[in-house]
Amino acid sequence: MSRVIKLRPWQKEALSLYEKNDKVDFFLVATPGAGKTTFALLSARSQILLNNLNLIVVVPTAHLKIQWSSAAAAIGIQLDTQWTPGSSLVSDFHGVVATYQQVVSNPKGFIRLAGNSFVIIDEIHHAGDDKSWGNALMTAFGCSPKRLLLSGTPFRSDYAAIPFISYKDDMAVPDFEYGYNDALLDGHVVRPIYFPRIAGEMEWSSNDGSVYTATFDDELSVNLSNQRLRTALSAEGDWLREVIHQSHAKLLQIRKHHSDAGGLVVSSDQEHARHIVGLIRKELRLDADLAVSDDNNASLVIERYANSSRHWLVAVKMVSEGIDIPRLRVGVYATTTTTELFFRQVAGRLVRFIPGLGSQSSYLYIPDDPRLRSFAQNIAQSRHHSIKRNDAEEEDDFQLQDDTSEIYDETLGDEFRQLSLFSAIRAVALQEVSTDIVVDHVSIDQEDDPSLVVELTDLPHITERRVGSGGNPAQSHPHSVVQERNKLRKENSALAKMLAFATGLPYAKINSELNKKAGMTTIKEANIRQLEQRIKEAERWLKNI
Repeated sequence: MSRVIKLRPWQKEALSLYEKNDKVDFFLVATPGAGKTTFALLSARSQILLNNLNLIVVVPTAHLKIQWSSAAAAIGIQLDTQWTPGSSLVSDFHGVVATYQQVVSNPKGFIRLAGNSFVIIDEIHHAGDDKSWGNALMTAFGCSPKRLLLSGTPFRSDYAAIPFISYKDDMAVPDFEYGYNDALLDGHVVRPIYFPRIAGEMEWSSNDGSVYTATFDDELSVNLSNQRLRTALSAEGDWLREVIHQSHAKLLQIRKHHSDAGGLVVSSDQEHARHIVGLIRKELRLDADLAVSDDNNASLVIERYANSSRHWLVAVKMVSEGIDIPRLRVGVYATTTTTELFFRQVAGRLVRFIPGLGSQSSYLYIPDDPRLRSFAQNIAQSRHHSIKRNDAEEEDDFQLQDDTSEIYDETLGDEFRQLSLFSAIRAVALQEVSTDIVVDHVSIDQEDDPSLVVELTDLPHITERRVGSGGNPAQSHPHSVVQERNKLRKENSALAKMLAFATGLPYAKINSELNKKAGMTTIKEANIRQLEQRIKEAERWLKNI
């Protein structure tokens, strides 16, 4: 079986450049929605075919493990999402997908597999979050023969150096870069995004008990600016209520032509997110989906929302980066996080283009805070990750990030956090709504270029892969390996329980005997053929009781 995939011109150019590159590391910067995942997986296919390498993909979140696995399966690459560091690679798979946290928790557990693997590190800028993260990546993948480093927002506000990336004059140097401007000018790659800026007048009681009243045009200190923003975003105030109504009106307008268009609200923290869900229910008479990290089913919530026509999804950070929900057309920036990196990540969720839909724009509603206003104006500008090697502790006040629900006067010290006298009193959205378009959309209709069409033949790398009783190759069914293994594991579990009940033997003893008969060590490391054999042994055992 073969598949046909049509490349975007930039992907063809980048793949050609990559094939000529003989370095261990290749750093690709591509704007969200441009198709860097496709580029990465096509690069991986060539390494699997030409050099007989395995594949390791490292991603920021557990949900992205599922997303990458599905994208890989669609072009014939099977990735194990349940692999754990230190265990063997199940022969049904070409490789594994893991999170940064798994790497940090056990970097040495990756070394054996990494020694013969092509490694893709998605959103590599995360490696500068903490020195230990960078060290863990170096330990885990320093021995890999080839590494592909990806980023959609390749800069940091803390100036921390990123491993495996080359620097020149303290500036990160990508091997290939495809920016938001490039994508807009090419046409039909990303959407143009507008930023309706909502003004307001806020009143609050500060940490020292003083009462302040200010609009977003008033110049304030960093601490008071943060308190003003927090006041505006209070779910009890009128400002957020008005913005919810305005953004929903825009969503309904878009739905006249894009029937399942969706909206995203990015909140400050989990409690704030739950309040916003309640606000949407009260004001719009709609149930919004809530995706927060404390919920074990958060990935399922996101997947369900992505495949539905429901109006609103409320999240904190789980949908800020990498999550692919093309139907998102409207966003509300309702978070106190004021770093440009995070702002760009949120904007990136709204720019994914849907072919065949015609003209399409997206809208991110933001408080008219000077910092956010500046970030919106900078979206169209290319920016590289820069570091100040001698000033690692410095940080621009405009990049101040508050990841907690408490905004307080830092001069008071941590012990006063719980005693903060901050209180939002009033937040009123003003009628004026400013809408800035960052870059106008230029649609360039390109003639069909046969050189952009690539035929993908089956990968012969896996020798023991079979699916179902018919033994058809897994590549014929892109998602069948993960799904079939899960199905077979459930069948094995059910049969083992039946045998334990019928024989009176301990469940562990039943599993041990069945594993021995099927020629396997554990269910977790068994391939499809072994799982099928284990089922046959269990059925034979039951029949003879």
